[in-house]
Amino acid sequence: MPRPLLTTPGGASSTGEITKRSFKLTDGRDIIYFDDADTVLSPERAPDLREPAARPPTATMRQDVLTGEWISVASARQNRIVLPPSHLDPLAPASAENPSEIPSLYDVAVFENKSPSFGPALTGPGSPEGLDDLSRIGLGRNRQSVGRCEVMCFSPERTGSLAGVSLSRMRTVVEAWADRTAALSALPGVQQVFPFENRGEAIGVTLHHPHGQIYAYPFITPRTAQLIRSIQGYGGSLFEDVLSFEQKSGRVVLRGEHWTAFVPFAARWPLEVHVLPHRQVPDLAGTTAEERDEFSHLYRRLLRGVDALYATPTPYITAWHQAPVHAHRNDIRLMLQLTSPRREETKLKYLAGSEAAMGAFIADIPPETAAARLQEAIEP
Repeated sequence: MPRPLLTTPGGASSTGEITKRSFKLTDGRDIIYFDDADTVLSPERAPDLREPAARPPTATMRQDVLTGEWISVASARQNRIVLPPSHLDPLAPASAENPSEIPSLYDVAVFENKSPSFGPALTGPGSPEGLDDLSRIGLGRNRQSVGRCEVMCFSPERTGSLAGVSLSRMRTVVEAWADRTAALSALPGVQQVFPFENRGEAIGVTLHHPHGQIYAYPFITPRTAQLIRSIQGYGGSLFEDVLSFEQKSGRVVLRGEHWTAFVPFAARWPLEVHVLPHRQVPDLAGTTAEERDEFSHLYRRLLRGVDALYATPTPYITAWHQAPVHAHRNDIRLMLQLTSPRREETKLKYLAGSEAAMGAFIADIPPETAAARLQEAIEP
């Protein structure tokens, strides 16, 4: 397998199999096509024929003085489309009846979100002045929500899921995640890059089209800040020891040469799976072609097993936890976390008083029980 794509300033580039092509939409946003190794598409891409439109201004983020956390106030998101009819799918290839966000037929497409939570500004008046600036606590503190938000479409099909794509397509998706992690990490002001997928209306999905998102934050997220405190308390071998501990448990659901997937010892959710690489690597951009190959196989099996648990598709969130761009690169290890609130076929776990107000989770299903169910559902 050729080396993975790292970054491309424009035009087209290729690993020899997966090809990346970069273009601009009429309002100046980037759109990037990733063609499968076995693509049947022409190298040509249709232009964006829509009239140019102004983008909303970059949002403002405010500090919660009680926690030190930063809250982005992005009111333009109120205007986003919610569950449109299939013939007006904004993520489908554009047509005369549907002038969508993506002008051309594609395998995998990534574009800048029209109404982002962070960005489009990366610098400017009111921008954060580094992590020290953001760590100070004070009343009425605000900064520009600089950064970037991208949408990644896994397929041109209006329905379906990532679990249903071909192995070749899954490999393209993994390549795109790695490519965008490298590209977004290089942008000024970006402190952490977060690829994720929300799947299912129970999660709050507003579009049925198979897709995910990537956020490039101007700060280190609260979850990662807590992880840093845990590493400081435990020691730099935390991830290595967690992996060894979980591999010896009965909660492993998949294991390969480079990755292990397991239900964690202290799972919060009725269904929760963590996937760790077997070596220290801070983010997707640092993985090898062999690791991406194996992950594509393993992840497809995992998602299909998750869907096989019940007669209807399982709602979930998958989250790539990556090291901050400029800190803790040698002790925070790349990790995928999949969580689902589904505790039975017709029952969901809702975050009520203890979880929502105090952050103190109560698990409804023992992790060992959840692991046994998933082990049975995953095909050999």
